[in-house]
Amino acid sequence: MIGAVFSLSLMSLMVKWVGQRLPAFEMVMARSAVMLALSYGHLRWIGQYPWGHDRKRLLLRGVLGFCALSCFYYGITHLPLADATLLHYLNPVFTAIIAALFLDEPIHPIEIGGMATSLVGIVLIQQPPILFGGDARLAAFPVIVALGGALFSASAYVTIRSLRETEHPVVIVFFFSLIAAPASVPFAWSDLIMPRGIEWLILVAIGAVTYLAQLLLTRGLHLEKAGRATAVTYLQIVFAFGWDMLIFAQYPTPSSLVGAGMIVGSALTIAWIRARREGDDEVQGEG
Repeated sequence: MIGAVFSLSLMSLMVKWVGQRLPAFEMVMARSAVMLALSYGHLRWIGQYPWGHDRKRLLLRGVLGFCALSCFYYGITHLPLADATLLHYLNPVFTAIIAALFLDEPIHPIEIGGMATSLVGIVLIQQPPILFGGDARLAAFPVIVALGGALFSASAYVTIRSLRETEHPVVIVFFFSLIAAPASVPFAWSDLIMPRGIEWLILVAIGAVTYLAQLLLTRGLHLEKAGRATAVTYLQIVFAFGWDMLIFAQYPTPSSLVGAGMIVGSALTIAWIRARREGDDEVQGEG
């Protein structure tokens, strides 16, 4: 699990670095194309039928995943890496809401408190002028897009949960890439910037490292209880703060650190409650 989380943090770092010149959709297209090739090759290698059983739901998962990935990459390129990662990890909060609406899963009162605490944490991180005066620490639109990415990610996660009984994990990853690669082409083409030199290698590495993270994450969730395994994924926020300070010389403010603590604490509490409710079943993660 730590290997998976570190791999995802490297992916985010590479997206942040190359995204200083290349558009977000171009990186989505490159990552999806690499993952499509890797997942198809993996399916052929293990002799698994690639087209699945519940294709409508697999297509829905692909669309939701594409929207989540696009929003996440936009957030990374327009916000400090730690803040974009932190907002993305609000997805357990949104998962609880979506599962209650569409899967008839009850919401525990502590979960409601966690959701409210998370909202306060977002305010402390973004620091809107109406409450703090002066200029906002973060621009509102990238924050909204990043929150949209967390919402789409949560929706994709709920869809994955509904697919886990009928579909092989690599089939789910394959369909995600199968949708995201062509869907990103028109958006990337309209704003295409030709990569230069090492940027080509980084674009390939983004897809390869993400696929490695998916495999490690799936394996980790098979070896460890969901509650403890999920908690490890929040190390990515720690890695992101480290990359921000070491590579980009971006340092968190005290209020943003407090907000980060509130969001992480709330999300972990919600994840723990849901893991207990489900009997700590094995779940499949979204990277």
